[in-house]
Amino acid sequence: MPVSSTVAAFDDYRAHLDDYNDRRERLIKASRDVTNLSKRTIFLLHRIMIETDSDDAATSAAASGQEKLREVQKLYASLKLELEGDRFWRYQRQVSPGLQEYIEALSFAHYLQHKSLISFDEVQKTLCDPDGVPYFPLTVSDYLLGLSDLTGELMRFAISAIGRRGGRAKASEVCAFVRACKADFERMTPYIRDLSKKQAVTTQSLEKIEDAAYAIIVRGSEYALPQEMLDDIVAQSVSRFSSHDDDSRTRRRRDDDHGGENDEN
Repeated sequence: MPVSSTVAAFDDYRAHLDDYNDRRERLIKASRDVTNLSKRTIFLLHRIMIETDSDDAATSAAASGQEKLREVQKLYASLKLELEGDRFWRYQRQVSPGLQEYIEALSFAHYLQHKSLISFDEVQKTLCDPDGVPYFPLTVSDYLLGLSDLTGELMRFAISAIGRRGGRAKASEVCAFVRACKADFERMTPYIRDLSKKQAVTTQSLEKIEDAAYAIIVRGSEYALPQEMLDDIVAQSVSRFSSHDDDSRTRRRRDDDHGGENDEN
């Protein structure tokens, strides 16, 4: 083979490798942006549910969350050419982390509004252009792993709600829902990679909800109090616990700062 042909072949290899690495870095950055936007959406949903004390709080939170997630959908639309054809399967490992975080945020907003899991088709529909053409194929594994992450947010939602009026019934409702999710996901664990790890976290989240809900029920059964008065007592107890926890964290940070200064001296 002539030297010129060999050099041309290696130039072609270099161009292919440079294209692969550049596209891979762009997708990693985009996935991180999707993750950050999705996390902000989840924080927004929690904040609205905590700060809004009205019957339409869930509907308002879901609407705000879905509006925020349109930024993610626009970002995915810009990646359509990067992931067309078999490129999606080649770069799936770079896309999956952000996609799962997006599904977690989307499913949380859906749960607040409908009290149910969002379906596979509904998720895929949010990742399509106006003509209904998907930006890329949604895999069953990403869908299930994203839904599995939802249980952690439901645990935080239940714990934060338990101290408010009507929160005990809401916590029991969330507890039953997470238990049903865990049972349904368990059947698919042998077929979905990493789902068993997610199931272990779901088990921990379920135990935390059960401990909190059952403790309130047991304590409530010890006193013959009206439901409204019991709600107030629970709210005051949770508030005192939160204040004590914040003070403890502040003291720990202060001690750590002083300790760091002593070490430097």
